Amino acid sequence: MDTLLTPTAKPHPMPADWRDFFTLTKPRVMTLVIFTGICGLLAAPGTIHPVLGFTAILAIAMGAGGSAALNQWWEMDLDAGMKRTANRPLPTGRMLPKDARDFGVFLSVTSVGLMGVAIGWLAAIALAAAIVYYAVIYTMWLKPRTPQNIVIGGGSGAFPPFIGWVAVTGEITLMPVLLFAIIFMWTPPHFWALALFMKSDYAKVGIPMMPVVAGEKSTRIQILVYTVLLAPVAIAPWAIGEVSWVYGSISVVLSLLFFALAMPVGTRERAAEDQMLPERKLFKFSIIYLFALFAALVADRLLENNGLIGGGMFA
Repeated sequence: MDTLLTPTAKPHPMPADWRDFFTLTKPRVMTLVIFTGICGLLAAPGTIHPVLGFTAILAIAMGAGGSAALNQWWEMDLDAGMKRTANRPLPTGRMLPKDARDFGVFLSVTSVGLMGVAIGWLAAIALAAAIVYYAVIYTMWLKPRTPQNIVIGGGSGAFPPFIGWVAVTGEITLMPVLLFAIIFMWTPPHFWALALFMKSDYAKVGIPMMPVVAGEKSTRIQILVYTVLLAPVAIAPWAIGEVSWVYGSISVVLSLLFFALAMPVGTRERAAEDQMLPERKLFKFSIIYLFALFAALVADRLLENNGLIGGGMFA
């Protein structure tokens, strides 16, 4: 797509203000990034100095903001063609493309350097991988080329709790990999629910999202499949004895609710975009699901650290 190769935007005579730069970081997405990063940090065994913990989360937030800015710089023409994104700083001409690009590069490079110097280079490498994954592999390569963009690209949003855990422990074990896997498996049903009622926007700008390329029926079936696959991954931390029945029972209940909301979405044939209440419900609940699941992880760890519960599946 030529528009992806040569991003352009309407110049504006006035410089962008701080609110435009803040918008580039995708604050709503950033909330989930910061939250899951904090949860990974708090749930990890061991301790970290509060200042260092804050620094680690700041670096994660900066990295996410930098990659989001690069995403919008690359996709400014696509954003201009979609109602959901047309009012962003670049499509409206409130910001010059080079300013967004430089801002994204600055945040990305600074975040990795800060993480490496203050916390450790293993966490910094993971953060750099997350930035490259989202800004390059997903945005520039996968998204415009394959309907599996969300499946493969889901790894970009799965890094924050992994990085938070590694920042505390300094090592990669099975548990942070499971935290990564939870978000990786959660992303397709979460995003495809949105894509179903936004498919005309994606079709208009030529993005091969699953509903556009494979059709509604295939997308709905895959939403159901990934919902089923998500459940055992979400429950796995309990099964391997890393957490207690507190997290385990909450993960089971949340996964059952997720499946209950995914069923009417997965079994429908098709529906007009203004008649997609089940899809909207699933999308909204999927956000609650992830927040609640990771909050339960932290609560479980705090209860264990205070001697109120024992660790393990049967404790």
